[in-house]
Amino acid sequence: MKNLGLNILDVDNRKVILDSDNLFWSILPKPDNGSVNLSRNLLSLYDKFKDNLDKEMYDFRFGLDLSAIYIDPTDKCNANCPYCYVPPKIRKYGRSMTKDELEFILNKIYAYRSGDNGLASDRPEGNGLVSFGQTHSQSHRKGSHKKLVIIFHASEPLLVKDIVFYAIEKFKDKFFFGLQTNALLLKQKDVDFLIKHRVGVGISLDSHDPKVNNRLRSGNFNQIVNALDWFDGYSGLNVITTITKYNVTHLEKIVKFLHAKKVSCVLLNPMRFTQKYALKLKPDEKIMAQQFLKAVDTAIELSRNSGRQIIVANFANIILAIVSPFARRLMCDISPCGGGRCFFTITAKGEMIPCGEFIGLKGFSGGNIFSAKRADNIITQALNSKPFNKIRDRFVENVKECNICDFRNICGSPCPAELHSLDKFRQKSVFCDFYKAITRHAFKLIAEGKEEYILRREIMNNLKYEYKI
Repeated sequence: MKNLGLNILDVDNRKVILDSDNLFWSILPKPDNGSVNLSRNLLSLYDKFKDNLDKEMYDFRFGLDLSAIYIDPTDKCNANCPYCYVPPKIRKYGRSMTKDELEFILNKIYAYRSGDNGLASDRPEGNGLVSFGQTHSQSHRKGSHKKLVIIFHASEPLLVKDIVFYAIEKFKDKFFFGLQTNALLLKQKDVDFLIKHRVGVGISLDSHDPKVNNRLRSGNFNQIVNALDWFDGYSGLNVITTITKYNVTHLEKIVKFLHAKKVSCVLLNPMRFTQKYALKLKPDEKIMAQQFLKAVDTAIELSRNSGRQIIVANFANIILAIVSPFARRLMCDISPCGGGRCFFTITAKGEMIPCGEFIGLKGFSGGNIFSAKRADNIITQALNSKPFNKIRDRFVENVKECNICDFRNICGSPCPAELHSLDKFRQKSVFCDFYKAITRHAFKLIAEGKEEYILRREIMNNLKYEYKI
């Protein structure tokens, strides 16, 4: 990878020294005369670590192995969220898996993980800015004992609760499990089951105001409140808020509401426009940045003053991108994104697609897992398919403006499904200015020493300095 060297950025009342390719950085007070003289110690440290950081970043971006598979056990949904990436026709008339089909898929995944199924060499050929080699992750190979994460997702998986819970019980020793739900069908006994099996659970909530939430989430506010009480501070719970023009000013109050309900993790996710009808809900980008950062600052104060932490997970990932970039787990802000690389989705029909966002888009199936029941390499074939390669071939070095942006390896310029739908696949993120604003704020908070209130405590406890002046 060609390294473009150190740049000097103005952030708040400080100077940030940053190598945008490998994320080596330093924060300095802004001098009165505006000029910065880089110290010999800093330059010596940079020279010492640059090559290793280049290699680590390359491996992280292009050598990560499959760690999670999303399974959509049903296409159907009992809600009608106006920004949903699953087209209404699929949500209304789609199919559901049978118990045997779901069990077949899980057995196929487990056999893949246990077998000799390496992901073939696949490195992007860009516009001459970068030159990549070929490496593999060892965990794709025979003898790997690392558990995959299986996440039941898509429309509403609890519509087929019986087969989902059956699968969790039967395969509990072979996989880690997660579940994303609107909570409309969630009962207290279900919560007890999920906690018992240590399932990671995501619940959607779009406002602290019942009227606004129910307008966006089909009347589930009271059910969510009940569910939050049943979970009672369960560490495996996170709440996802999708930011639209209707709730963009509610973010701070949502954080306060969830903190009072003992929720320790919330994602405040800008909406996607994978389905063009969602464009009418687009929030003002400047207002969204202001309100998002206000919510982040409120979460910091609540965590610091109460002793009970609440983190904004997608902002925490931006902090991690700076202080420990290779510890990131949310794959939307890594380039190329994790779709078709670190994870993929299996739809209710058995189609293997790079990410759930592609469920309503044509031409992105890497094959059907049901179509070749005797083919042991069906997952490998999907990972090496043309649609998956296309997604992995969109990376910031070949996206106009991103290729010269200082923050390109912090935000990752998401989302390829959204941009494909908008006929802008090789263009920058829809919310580019939003990502720039929150990245600048992240550097400010790091300079103030507040990252300990933004990252989960277990992450902070495991971080060690690689370089320090």
